[in-house]
Amino acid sequence: MGLHWTREDTPRWDAGKQRMFGPAELAAVGFTEPAPGEPLANEWWHVSADDGTVTGYGWLDSEWGDAEITFLVDPARRGAGIGAFIVNQLEAEAAARGINYIYNVVPATHPDPDWMTGWLLAHGFDRGHGDLRRRVGHISPA
Repeated sequence: MGLHWTREDTPRWDAGKQRMFGPAELAAVGFTEPAPGEPLANEWWHVSADDGTVTGYGWLDSEWGDAEITFLVDPARRGAGIGAFIVNQLEAEAAARGINYIYNVVPATHPDPDWMTGWLLAHGFDRGHGDLRRRVGHISPA
């Protein structure tokens, strides 16, 4: 399966995001559900399979030389390397902006924070001060 990374020039809360971000997924990334069609802050990308099906989303918010990231993989596609693909693509986006670190804060609302923390640690992140961070330039296995 080929994966395609597409920047959303004017990200909005659209049908694709509504389909994938149910209550558990919103809790996992610490978001509250926007109104349909509402503009979304920061930078968004989606990942699609060769057939055009959206399989995940990535989000980046750069500030002070670092970038907070979050991502979501379609529950039906988890375990296929899409999460690692998204994180590596977000890191490449951060590198293009001269960012030093990407980081993620696992929210208290995440349904399985220990699993998510372990996944990030296994993909090259280190514990920071309340977050998990990875120096830009690190390449994680897919």
